[in-house]
Amino acid sequence: MFLYNLTLQRATGISFAIHGNFSGTKQQEIVVSRGKILELLRPDPNTGKVHTLLTVEVFGVIRSLMAFRLTGGTKDYIVVGSDSGRIVILEYQPSKNVFEKIHQETFGKSGCRRIVPGQYLAVDPKGRAVMISAIEKQKLVYILNRDAAARLTISSPLEAHKANTLVYHVVGVDVGFENPMFACLEMDYEEADNDPTGEAAANTQQTLTFYELDLGLNHVVRKYSEPLEEHGNFLITVPGGSDGPSGVLICSENYITYKNFGDQPDIRCPIPRRRNDLDDPERGMIFVCSATHKTKSMFFFLAQTEQGDIFKITLETDEDMVTEIRLKYFDTVPVAAAMCVLKTGFLFVASEFGNHYLYQIAHLGDDDEEPEFSSAMPLEEGDTFFFQPRPLKNLVLVDELDSLSPILCCQIADLANEDTPQLYVACGRGPRSSLRVLRHGLEVSEMAVSELPGNPNAVWTVRRHVEDEFDAYIIVSFVNATLVLSIGETVEEVTDSGFLGTTPTLSCSLLGDDALVQVYPDGIRHIRADKRVNEWKTPGKKTIVKCAVNQRQVVIALTGGELVYFEMDPSGQLNEYTERKEMSADVVCMSLANVPPGEQRSRFLAVGLVDNTVRIISLDPSDCLQPLSMQALPAQPESLCIVEMGGTEKQDELGERGSIGFLYLNIGLQNGVLLRTVLDPVTGDLSDTRTRYLGSRPVKLFRVRMQGQEAVLAMSSRSWLSYSYQSRFHLTPLSYETLEFASGFASEQCPEGIVAISTNTLRILALEKLGAVFNQVAFPLQYTPRKFVIHPESNNLIIIETDHNAYTEATKAQRKQQMAEEMVEAAGEDERELAAEMAAAFLNENLPESIFGAPKAGNGQWASVIRVMNPIQGNTLDLVQLEQNEAAFSVAVCRFSNTGDEWYVLVGVAKDLILNPRSVAGGFVYTYKLVNSGEKLEFLHKTPVEEVPAAIAPFQGRVLIGVGKLLRVYDLGKKKLLRKCENKVLPSVPDQSC
Repeated sequence: MFLYNLTLQRATGISFAIHGNFSGTKQQEIVVSRGKILELLRPDPNTGKVHTLLTVEVFGVIRSLMAFRLTGGTKDYIVVGSDSGRIVILEYQPSKNVFEKIHQETFGKSGCRRIVPGQYLAVDPKGRAVMISAIEKQKLVYILNRDAAARLTISSPLEAHKANTLVYHVVGVDVGFENPMFACLEMDYEEADNDPTGEAAANTQQTLTFYELDLGLNHVVRKYSEPLEEHGNFLITVPGGSDGPSGVLICSENYITYKNFGDQPDIRCPIPRRRNDLDDPERGMIFVCSATHKTKSMFFFLAQTEQGDIFKITLETDEDMVTEIRLKYFDTVPVAAAMCVLKTGFLFVASEFGNHYLYQIAHLGDDDEEPEFSSAMPLEEGDTFFFQPRPLKNLVLVDELDSLSPILCCQIADLANEDTPQLYVACGRGPRSSLRVLRHGLEVSEMAVSELPGNPNAVWTVRRHVEDEFDAYIIVSFVNATLVLSIGETVEEVTDSGFLGTTPTLSCSLLGDDALVQVYPDGIRHIRADKRVNEWKTPGKKTIVKCAVNQRQVVIALTGGELVYFEMDPSGQLNEYTERKEMSADVVCMSLANVPPGEQRSRFLAVGLVDNTVRIISLDPSDCLQPLSMQALPAQPESLCIVEMGGTEKQDELGERGSIGFLYLNIGLQNGVLLRTVLDPVTGDLSDTRTRYLGSRPVKLFRVRMQGQEAVLAMSSRSWLSYSYQSRFHLTPLSYETLEFASGFASEQCPEGIVAISTNTLRILALEKLGAVFNQVAFPLQYTPRKFVIHPESNNLIIIETDHNAYTEATKAQRKQQMAEEMVEAAGEDERELAAEMAAAFLNENLPESIFGAPKAGNGQWASVIRVMNPIQGNTLDLVQLEQNEAAFSVAVCRFSNTGDEWYVLVGVAKDLILNPRSVAGGFVYTYKLVNSGEKLEFLHKTPVEEVPAAIAPFQGRVLIGVGKLLRVYDLGKKKLLRKCENKVLPSVPDQSC
């Protein structure tokens, strides 16, 4: 069944990450693939915050990703291997903010197939060739070069196929400027295929094969192949040419091996293991990912084991011959799918499951007490080194990117009574699992909150000088007074700003280069930089009811609908236009656009009238105050805001950078509706009106700045932000309490913030995660959450968490105790006291499993808990630990017709389940009664069943349970559940959808 779908939030898991200078500047950027999405990230070298520059849907599955740079170039290109049967080379164009397709070469069928290349990519480190390989048989090499116009060229594909061969990994070998070379981990299965006894399959060895691209003859040859002792899982390229000894590091189970051509002997070093590890001691250890850092004078590798421990690997050389491999424990971070070491000193970790992290590399770990392990150290075959894991020492966490991957269960409900439903998502794996509550809206960071003497009705920020980067004053207007606050290290009241403090303020702004203007009901106050003040008073008994100001113009509406227009002349004086304009009805709101760069004035004034219309009035000297267009509205306007949005950066003749966008008139109505209309920059015509209902209160609009562009903050019963992000318009609510008035705010700590008022408080807010649809709150869980149900009366969640290859808390404590006793027993008489101390330290040691991982108990070992959680506070109300090797797979909350209003929780549990080859000792259905208003589970009984109870659902006052391939109806009994009837003809095992 294929249904149309709308993506609410793009994928957050990362499968590949590469880094380089994709924009051609010196800035380091990261390109990540999220399944079918390519995303360009840029970590800010000063703050460490990761900003998303571009997100592109590729409409296919990205199977591999590599960056390369042509020799002598300053810009990195991106090679993408996908399920399209094509190799695609992309270039990032910063001026347009797009990935431009430079080359797209078709070589095979579409789809993720075994013999169609795309699964593996390898690039020659000098950027001269790229190899794209399939899992089996086919490999193609493309030569990359430049033409006369310095454009990237790509050759026809050169084949390097080999039948009956499986490929495990491919890398480009750094051979300087000799013929490009590629190293492959391969396995030939031809003999195994033809041998019915299975003996050949057991003896088949993996080989390391080198392919050479002969640039003179323009073809690829298998240069050299050798069998490997251990089965390798991936290769690391060692810098060559003038930078290092060349060759490859082979990462295999328990060992890392250096290999190269010629007389170079193999150098082999065991992978160190954790001291006193609770893991199964027979279990092998592998490296899962690596990152290389190379400077002109040195290089090192960071390789991560499957437990998350990172080792710094260096090679000792003697005249281009590698003599030893050195490993040193660096730090422990969550297990990564990809790691990138940036030249700016950051380590980007794209986690396999859960959130992704950006770390600052504070130390290289050269001068600490950590022991260094070397391949030259004598060890018995099969022995290894041991190290002690510890909290972060060389890395400092600077930013975190939210990731829901993988989502195991999701429900939509308004459990917090917020009118808008929330998404409750159980996600993650093992000890890094979490329950996340997703709310539609932008996350708001509260920078400061301060109480004010009374309830203000408006707030503005102004700068001292047009060239200033940050605001100088916050002006707060009350019913009968104006408060001026100076922004510095702290925010404090000032009295010498020139503002009139004994009257409410209608608006204020920076005028010209360094003057300020204050509009209040009885007049206009023009404050010069030298504190000289010019005042314009209202005529007779009229007062100013509405006004609109920008950097060079002031328009006021007097009682009775009369418009008065002022414009600043070259001497900085504010001059009144000779004529005034009488409107046909009372003015309820007005707006002026900002003065465009290089121009004298904004050409249009928007005026909202009591007769449910908006009129555009010209301010051009040739037809000043003449009406240009009009739009009728479904309700009375409350607020207007003209902004320039959706701009692309352009450079004018003088080299000044500015953005050229479209003018939009935003109209907030009293019935809670926002209209956005395109304003023609030449004629002033209004067209293409879009409508959105925002809330139950009249909509007030405020112009703010977001990512260097104008945006509109719309306030109704909920606040919304209308902004342009990555060339698309977004209108997103803010996840924050109701606000009443706001203004843009810029300071050193908060360059693009918002200052707002809510009742009697002044708040400084920042919106950092633009482009996000949801903001989230995460509550940690112990094991992988499988399913959860909602108790309808208390709104609490009942979550079942189950992990394979895991210990329960009781078994873990037991195993620790046993190991501590063994440590003491193994020690000699004279070392007994020291061993006892070490055993006590080991028992007290408690490293957080969310970072250091949970111990692997072995196949067929299960751990489960049943958790009752309050989804609002995120606190656990009750936790039931199941016994070792009991795995919870299904849960339901239900009522039985013979027990009245009481609620019961049924949990389906498998006993001693082994996944491969599948066997199970049976199962149970645990029955609990929900007591204490749904906060506690009271155990009633457990009902044995012969297979795994994979699905449970309430059904007509009884309960339906899928036991293996049987579907049964049970009712509640005193000692156990009573079987009422069953269906034996289901073709497959019933499963429980969340």
